[in-house]
Amino acid sequence: YKMAGDSRFPDVDIDGSEKSEEMEIVVNVGGVRQVFYGDNLNQYPETRLAELVNCLSGGYDSIFSLCDDYDPGNREFYFDRDPDAFKCIIDVYYFGEIHMKKGICPICFKNEMEFWKVDLKFLDDCCKAHLSEKKEELEEIARRVQLILDDLGVDASESRWKRCQKCIWKFLEKPESSYPARVIAVLSFLFILISSVVMCVGTIPDLQVVDAEGNRMEHPTLDSIETACIGWFTVEYVLRLISSPNKLHFALSFMNIVDVLAILPFYVSLTLTHLGAKLMELSNVQQAVQALRIMRIARIFKLARHSSGLQTLTYALKRSFKELGLLLMYLAVGIFVFSALGYTMEQSHPETLFKSIPQSFWWAIITMTTVGYGDIYPKTTLGKLNAAISFLCGVIAIALPIHPIINNFVRYYNKQRVLETAAKHELELMELNSAEGKVTGSRSELEDLSREGKEGSFYSSRIKVSHSDTFIHLLSEEKHYRTRLQSCK
Repeated sequence: YKMAGDSRFPDVDIDGSEKSEEMEIVVNVGGVRQVFYGDNLNQYPETRLAELVNCLSGGYDSIFSLCDDYDPGNREFYFDRDPDAFKCIIDVYYFGEIHMKKGICPICFKNEMEFWKVDLKFLDDCCKAHLSEKKEELEEIARRVQLILDDLGVDASESRWKRCQKCIWKFLEKPESSYPARVIAVLSFLFILISSVVMCVGTIPDLQVVDAEGNRMEHPTLDSIETACIGWFTVEYVLRLISSPNKLHFALSFMNIVDVLAILPFYVSLTLTHLGAKLMELSNVQQAVQALRIMRIARIFKLARHSSGLQTLTYALKRSFKELGLLLMYLAVGIFVFSALGYTMEQSHPETLFKSIPQSFWWAIITMTTVGYGDIYPKTTLGKLNAAISFLCGVIAIALPIHPIINNFVRYYNKQRVLETAAKHELELMELNSAEGKVTGSRSELEDLSREGKEGSFYSSRIKVSHSDTFIHLLSEEKHYRTRLQSCK
């Protein structure tokens, strides 16, 4: 700043003789010089570059509030920012929109746009999608770190029952938290497998017994094993429900609904067996019990709770609804066309198996999917030609959407591994800085971070973020601790 008697800077021209529209200024960003004219910059008067045009009349206080350094002789403003991002941002003054170059971190680019006071609405839609995806990744990393810190931290102000709830929840829901928790997870996995095997083995006639009425029923030993498995599932579900922090969310979760469907048929069939005979005929009770026993197949889905691969497959299929819809549409069109052609071509044969077009749908389905049971088949030459074309088209129709579905699975699986690694890396750096005495952690600030992410203001405006790194400010009191995320490299 210019002080009294300081001759380093000549007086700033404040006579207003030169119009801002005709003014030429030089901006030096990270060693890259750019020349701008006032008429271009004043198209967006709220941006930082436009403010440079009119800051000369405000003295050095106004100038140095906008830039890092200033050369009054050449009217050159110096900024210690990313020159590559700046080259993209200045496109708004010439084209009215901004495209982010490949290789620039989206979050860093967003920080640069905020520094130059350029609104995000000028960012092209394709780049906004990339930015939104990266913000979601950072929020997910912050959420994972918060969960880990919540597990490690102990709040002395909490009641004994609350602490006991957290211990039970960690014990049952997070196998990685301790060795006993891993043992419980393995036992639960084994009980699921045993229960599924018993359900299948119990249908073998040689292993069934005959009751007093002459009806076949499961062997008592298998029935006892089934009862023990259901008892384990019941105790596990009740403990998880009692210890869950959010009972409503727990009850409505998909995997917990599967748990209820796996347990409920046993108790309903037991109730019908002992009390249902008094309310309805015995045959109706047996039919209802048999129908409920079929519902036991739902317990196989409990394996998804202990298998990250099955969970990844589920999420990948959710993200592939468009591709799956295309597959069904291709097959539906082909089934309709080839079944109608097959019915028409086979009418000339006296022993035709194509009695109607709806009946031909079944033939078209098993032909296009290359199953070919052989219960319905063409007998005429044209019908055989139609069948050959139909299964060739079926192979093509099925193969086309498979590649995008596989890509979704691989991309989601790799993304989860990157997020997990980034969260562990964040925790390691936090522990390292804590050991050096640079950071004194606070879980409440991490909760503020997560809350800011949900509200869309993930990066606080009070923190000056470096132009070359992307950070999550997880723990801070006096100094803002920042770390580079691996996912943004």
